[in-house]
Amino acid sequence: MTVQSPIPDFAAARAAMVESQLRPQGVTDPAVVDAMGSVPRENFLPPETRPLAYVDRAVLMGDGRYLPAPAVLGALLTAMMADRGHRALVVGAGSGYSAAVLKSMGVAVTALESSTVLAAMARENGIDVIEGPLEGGWKKAAPYDLILIDGAVEYIPDGIVAQLANGGRLGTALADRGITRLIVGRKAAGAFGYLSLSDAGVPALPGFARPAAFTF
Repeated sequence: MTVQSPIPDFAAARAAMVESQLRPQGVTDPAVVDAMGSVPRENFLPPETRPLAYVDRAVLMGDGRYLPAPAVLGALLTAMMADRGHRALVVGAGSGYSAAVLKSMGVAVTALESSTVLAAMARENGIDVIEGPLEGGWKKAAPYDLILIDGAVEYIPDGIVAQLANGGRLGTALADRGITRLIVGRKAAGAFGYLSLSDAGVPALPGFARPAAFTF
C-alpha cells in the first residue's frame, strides 16, 4: 500500500508567513508585503524542500546554496525603500525568488548568478539571469538604484559599490567576527556608508571571503 503525503496548502502558509514572520519583524512596507504575499516562494525550491518554503529559516535550494528566511528579504527591501521604476541588481540571484519579488514590485531587475544549476531554475520561473562571478557585479547595466547581495558576505567589493547610482542603496548580510548582521548602505557624493538593522542567520555566498589583511 502506498501512503501519500498531503499536498501543503501553500497559499495559507504564505498568508501565515506575512502575519507571523514579516509583520512582527518590522516588514510593514505595503509593496513588500503585497509582493511577498503573492509570489509563490515554493516554486523557487526543489521538490524535496518545497514543503519548507515558508518556515522562518534558510532552506536549501540546490547546488549547496540556501534561500534566506523570508523576513531577511523583507527587512532588507523595506530598509532599501525599493519602489516601482527603480533599477536593481540582484547579486547571487539563486533560483530567482528575490528577483521575482522585486519584479512584482515594479522594479527592473538584473539578476546575476554563478551557479548554472540555480540559473536554470530561475529561468524556469521566468527570471532572466546573467551567469558570471558574483563578486564583480554586472557593470554593463550600471548604475543601479538598488543592489541586493542576496546572502552573507565578509566584505562588499568596491567594484560593486561603484555600480550604485548616486543616492542608490545596497542591502546584504555582513559577517564580521562570527556575527552576521543585515545592513543597508547608501552612496552619496562618491562615498558609501551603511547602518546595521539586526543580527540574522544568513548562509554565506561564495566569492565574498574577506581578503587577507582586509579591514573596514
